[in-house]
Amino acid sequence: MRKFIVLGFVMALLGLSLATVSAQDSDGGVESDGVILAIYNQGTALVRDRRTFDLSEGINTVNFTDVASGIDPTSVSFTSLTDPEGTTVLEQNYVYDLVDSTALLARYLDQTITVITDDGTSFTGQLLSGRSEIILRQEDGQVVVIAPGQIRDIRFPDLPGGLITRPTLRWLVQSGASGPQQVELTYLTGGMNWSADYILLLDNDNTSLDLNGWITLNNTSGTSYVDALVKLVAGDVNRLPEAQVMEEREMVLMDAMAAQPAPPSVAQREFYEYQLYEITRPVTVADNETKQVEFVTGTDVPANTFYVYDGSQPYYFYGSPITDPGYGNTGITDVQNYLEFTTDDESGLGADLPAGRVRVYQEDVDGAALLIGENFIDHTPEGEQVELYLGNAFDLVGERTQTNYNQLSANILEETYEIRLRNRKDDQAVEIRVPEHLFRWSNWEILDASHEYAQTDSSTIEFRVTVPPGGEEVITYTVRYTWPQ
Repeated sequence: MRKFIVLGFVMALLGLSLATVSAQDSDGGVESDGVILAIYNQGTALVRDRRTFDLSEGINTVNFTDVASGIDPTSVSFTSLTDPEGTTVLEQNYVYDLVDSTALLARYLDQTITVITDDGTSFTGQLLSGRSEIILRQEDGQVVVIAPGQIRDIRFPDLPGGLITRPTLRWLVQSGASGPQQVELTYLTGGMNWSADYILLLDNDNTSLDLNGWITLNNTSGTSYVDALVKLVAGDVNRLPEAQVMEEREMVLMDAMAAQPAPPSVAQREFYEYQLYEITRPVTVADNETKQVEFVTGTDVPANTFYVYDGSQPYYFYGSPITDPGYGNTGITDVQNYLEFTTDDESGLGADLPAGRVRVYQEDVDGAALLIGENFIDHTPEGEQVELYLGNAFDLVGERTQTNYNQLSANILEETYEIRLRNRKDDQAVEIRVPEHLFRWSNWEILDASHEYAQTDSSTIEFRVTVPPGGEEVITYTVRYTWPQ
């Protein structure tokens, strides 16, 4: 009696190892001796996995299963730690022809299978096609076409060779001696990423904040990593569009990954031109999992909020002066609200902040914290200033009007602007910063201004004006542009 495999029960076979093509086989489904992950915040991870195999003297086939399906096969490195001199890799393969209905049908073209339809009818014959509909030639020569929606089971005589249940790295290894050997595998994989998320609680007088930073790990690489030592690399690491080889920096990183964990839950240190964050306890990162780990905290960090009315046009060099009278009239009336603090040690934070999303909260009168703004910060070293745009102030309005425009000659132009700042708050005076971009030409001169100002760059001046509650302040200034004829 013929032995058949029923497709409806193929999933029950997924835990079984399949035969390999070697006289000496070593199953790669052994327990890992230790995994280290170096995860970059660009969707890539460097994996180091150690396992022990029983090898025989001579040629062995070593199957290394449970590797990431997002692996870059060109980045794989295989090393025997037990006998590096006596162990040689003759051949390396990445095998990913996994068991599924499409693979089985492709392997059984021109062979006999049995198809059972929903109504219990059984059809046995030579498989002519299985790409969309299943086409069988029966023993009497008749051809039967079976639509996919009619199929209940497909039965195959046997599981064909070459199909595997999990992505597998397979090596042909020459061993100089028999016995257990610990081997180390390193490779790059996609589908691993991390980001930083920050929660800021701003006190009610807007002068200090509490900060909590969380590392968020995302694993869609196609495999799980149990009790792994996780290192996170913060910085802009240059990568080729398609990974070709393991870069020298990554090989150096593997040496750094052997360092002993530090006492804090997340240890931070410099590595090359980047920042390295190491979670100092084993972490299991399951496939298709998002995991968060706290890595930085700060309390009573000095902070400040300020307002900006930026209603002018930025300066761009076009090669000639801008003489269109209406070009600088933007119509902007929003006054923006910003939060600033520093990352230096004196502020109580004393930490580098990797790029990530920042959410800022403040407590209401009943003690409930409400979201007051959200933004993104770039990689910020310790000691730098952080400025976060939180939103537009509801009770503050700006209005910018060109009150005079006069082209005195072919190469001289003067214009005057009036900027009105209104504060509709009942009981709070506010300072508003007003940057003015002198956009018409690079050579300019302020002829007259109603308020003091500071030049912040080659084409920008800034006024800082305090507006009383329920009041209005008016800034005026005249600028002259000159350029060669």
